[in-house]
Amino acid sequence: MHASERSKIACLAALLVGASLLRAEVKVLKNFTLIDGTGRQPAASSAMIIDSGRIVWVGPVAQLQAPAGAETIDLTGKYVMPGIINLHGHLGNTIGLTQDAKFFTRENVEKNLKTYASYGVTAVQSMGTDQDLIFQIRDQQRAGRPSMTRVFTAGQGFIFKGGYGGIAGVNQGVSSPGEVEPAVAAQAAKNVDIIKLWMDDELGRLPKMPYPIAKAIIDSAHRHKLRVTAHIFYLQDARQLTDYGVDGLAHSVRDKPVDQGLIESMKKHGTWQMAATLSREASMFVYGSRAPFLGDPFFTRGVSPAVVKTLSSAAYQKTISSATHFQEYPAFLETAKKNLKTLVDAGVKYGFGTDTGPPGRFPGYFEHWEMELMVQAGLTPMQVLTAATRNAAEFLGAKDLGTLERSKWADLVVLDRNPIENIKNTRTIDAVYIAGNRVK
Repeated sequence: MHASERSKIACLAALLVGASLLRAEVKVLKNFTLIDGTGRQPAASSAMIIDSGRIVWVGPVAQLQAPAGAETIDLTGKYVMPGIINLHGHLGNTIGLTQDAKFFTRENVEKNLKTYASYGVTAVQSMGTDQDLIFQIRDQQRAGRPSMTRVFTAGQGFIFKGGYGGIAGVNQGVSSPGEVEPAVAAQAAKNVDIIKLWMDDELGRLPKMPYPIAKAIIDSAHRHKLRVTAHIFYLQDARQLTDYGVDGLAHSVRDKPVDQGLIESMKKHGTWQMAATLSREASMFVYGSRAPFLGDPFFTRGVSPAVVKTLSSAAYQKTISSATHFQEYPAFLETAKKNLKTLVDAGVKYGFGTDTGPPGRFPGYFEHWEMELMVQAGLTPMQVLTAATRNAAEFLGAKDLGTLERSKWADLVVLDRNPIENIKNTRTIDAVYIAGNRVK
């Protein structure tokens, strides 16, 4: 055989191998009930074709034309929904029940991302307590197809010097409006996805960011074409920041009922109730006695036995229940619930977030608890699922996430039972896919 003939055969073999590998990237899911994230009613007997991680066709199984050689996965009796998007998390700073900037390593960040993914949370926005390693992790993800939860980041968020918020050693406080522009410019140069500020006094314990500084942060961020979200607690602060044009509120108002003035300002300025973080409020008092989920396998599979043992101990529960404002926390949760329902009913845009990551607020499980609490607040399961998928993607500006439609990334969760009938059925996870690949 001549060398030229051997070369031709080798080239043909390479092409055939390449074609085989390409075909292996095609998956067909069929015979499931589709909850596509758009708010449309579930569609039984559905099918989907995924090629190189993206949805190229979705529709009735009767119309399916499966490509030859594609991997076919029969999901008879299952329900498929988009991956959950958490707009308010904190990555990499906690081990066990201790939070410290020294824990922010690639290993710990990726451990969080893998935990989120195992619970069907396929994207998370980390809210202002990240070190610069996060940009490397995020950019590597966006250059390819991630195998764990997608990262969005607020980098290093803004606190008032000596005031509330952030993590020591990560967040540098600003003490005057004049310090704001170079600090925002530094975050913009890192290509943060959003700017975060903290506006709180921890129930009077710490100084609160003065309004002129907050306004300077919002104005500077907008000049840099960046959106701004704010940690708030009080109605008055929410009103003021919304009037300044803040893009999102990272928590519900918790001191009193929202009023018509806030509603009108939020609608006028397009301000989102980005996250209600109801599970965050519940976490402030749930460990004062034995938390009802401590024996739930869906909880314990994502938490170390040592943490469960500590949370179960009478000594730890006494420490929690002895906190200065412990008796007030349940009322804060109820106010947050009522305010979420009021804003949603008034037509304010709303997303989904939990404030998971700090001690006692566990990635993965808390997202499902948050959905349950949102239903308890009066939202329908469909409203909650849409908040955690389509709406959350819209807030992120992530046009290829959030719904299961043609050309979108195949980030999805396969469930054994229907979450529209009972929101707790989001916990019946059979499989999770990110960019078309099943999460291990």
